[in-house]
Amino acid sequence: MGKGDLKTKRGKIVNKSNGVRRPKKANKPSTESTK
Repeated sequence: MGKGDLKTKRGKIVNKSNGVRRPKKANKPSTESTK
C-alpha cells in the first residue's frame, strides 16, 4: 500500500509499469507529472 506496491496506481507509476489500475492512456495526466 505504498510506492513499492505494484497493485496500486502509485506503485505502478514508481515502477513505470502499466496495468488495470494504470492504463497506457491515463485519465488524468496531471497525477503523473507531479512526481
